[in-house]
Amino acid sequence: TLSGVKSYMEGLSVDEKIRFKATAGIPVPGLQVKIVTAEGAEAAMNGEDMGEILVRGPWIAGEYYRDPETSGRVFKDGWFHTGDIGTMNGEGYISLVDRVKDMIKSAGEWISSIDLENTIMEHPKVLEAAVIGIPHEKWLERPCACVVPRPGQEIAKEEIIDFLAGKVAKWWLPEEVVFLKEIPKTSVGKFSKKELRKIVYPMLNVKDFGY
Repeated sequence: TLSGVKSYMEGLSVDEKIRFKATAGIPVPGLQVKIVTAEGAEAAMNGEDMGEILVRGPWIAGEYYRDPETSGRVFKDGWFHTGDIGTMNGEGYISLVDRVKDMIKSAGEWISSIDLENTIMEHPKVLEAAVIGIPHEKWLERPCACVVPRPGQEIAKEEIIDFLAGKVAKWWLPEEVVFLKEIPKTSVGKFSKKELRKIVYPMLNVKDFGY
C-alpha cells in the first residue's frame, strides 16, 4: 500500500489530509486486497468493520518454501492471508488494527487488543498495559488487561473500568484486570503475549492453557 492523498483531495484541510495519510494507505496498482470478517464475509468499506487483510497479485508468493502445512493454512483460494486485522474506508484506505493472533473473539465479535492497550495507557497512573484474551464458557473469550502502574501510584480495577467506560464499546470492557511489576517483552521490545499468558493464566486459575 501507499499512503498519500488523491489528486482531488488537495482542497481538504490539513487535518483531513493527515487523517488519510495516517492510514496504511491504498493498494498499489496490480494488487487486489479484500478484508474478510470473522464470519468469512467481505467487510464493508466503511472504515469500521474489521477483518483479516487478504492480498493477491502477480508478485505475491503462492506458498512457503518446503512448508506445505503452513502454506495450506496461509494461502487459500489464491489469496495470501496476511494475519493482519484492518479496516477499509470508502476511499479504499486501509488502517491496521491488530494481528489475528492477538485479537480477542468474544461472542462472534472481534476486540482489538491494541486499541484497548492504547486507551488504558492514556490513564495518568498507568505506565504500561497489555491485553490478552482469556477463555470464557459463554462468550468464548474475554479481554484481560495486564497493567503496570507508574512508580509510586496505586490503582484499582474499578478505576481502569471506569476510565474505559464511554471510550470503548461496553462489551470491550475487560473481564479481568491484573496488576504486574512489568510486562514481558520480546528481544525487539514488543509485548510478549505468549509469555504474558504463561504468567497470567495461572494467576486467574485458567485451565485452558492455549499459549
